[in-house]
Amino acid sequence: MSRRSEQANGRSADALVVRVAGSLLIIAAALTMTACTAAPSSVQPTASPSRPASTQATAATDPAVAATISAVESTLKTLVAGNPKPDRETLRAALVSAGIPHGNVEVSVSRTPTGLDVDAMESAARTGDSCIMGQIRDGAVVVTVLPVLATGKCFVGDAR
Repeated sequence: MSRRSEQANGRSADALVVRVAGSLLIIAAALTMTACTAAPSSVQPTASPSRPASTQATAATDPAVAATISAVESTLKTLVAGNPKPDRETLRAALVSAGIPHGNVEVSVSRTPTGLDVDAMESAARTGDSCIMGQIRDGAVVVTVLPVLATGKCFVGDAR
């Protein structure tokens, strides 16, 4: 066999190895992605769609948390009925007016560093070991309950 034939055969073999390796990587990636998707479950959630199950469970065990959930939810809904994108101070003032102590209220920024409106406003009302988190997005309100962080706060970092 001539030297040119050997080189051509060597390149063909290398190209075949690269193709096989590439195919195996594609198959492995596809299998990995399908393994991450949840299989359909026959178990149906028992919580009502208006409030997450964690909110209901915590509210049932602590009357103070249940009262704060109600106050936050009704305050945020009333607020967005008049203005679907309230600013930070308006949101804070509304929660304090609803009876939540000023020191227990945390509110995210309402404008980005470049001066644009944020997509969603977050608020938190700390009650005991629970944070009643409220989110306003596109005029809709979602309230959920999370545990207080080790820092004693509901938000991570400095919202200024």
